[in-house]
Amino acid sequence: MNAPDFSLYSPAKGREVSLSDYNGKALMITFWVSWCPDSQRDLPNKEQLYKAMETKEVDLLMINVTGREGDPKAGEQFFRKEGFTVPMVLDDATKTYDSYRCMSVPTTFLLDREHRIAASFNDKASFQDILTGLGRLLA
Repeated sequence: MNAPDFSLYSPAKGREVSLSDYNGKALMITFWVSWCPDSQRDLPNKEQLYKAMETKEVDLLMINVTGREGDPKAGEQFFRKEGFTVPMVLDDATKTYDSYRCMSVPTTFLLDREHRIAASFNDKASFQDILTGLGRLLA
């Protein structure tokens, strides 16, 4: 299945980021919210992975689901306070979250180089499960 397209605002870049910006590259997308304990545990793992990645074959993108935050700015503020550097964009309320048919946060999708959904992981998946899926994607 092809991944739904998106164009979402990146506070760090000060502009919209689209799926097409990653053409020809595999992509790990994670939907998250600041108040969720599972998201709070997942974000440091994704940050560590982002910093450790030596490959240019895959990018990471964190999508804050602003429509599930009590305050639409909460995710951006949390991200900044924690000092995360992994790329992050803000969902348009829940538009992208809904288009990917997410049921929980965090939810992670692995997209191949043609941006087909190769794997998805809900809030019950371990970080090791995601790393195993990433290894298969890049094999």
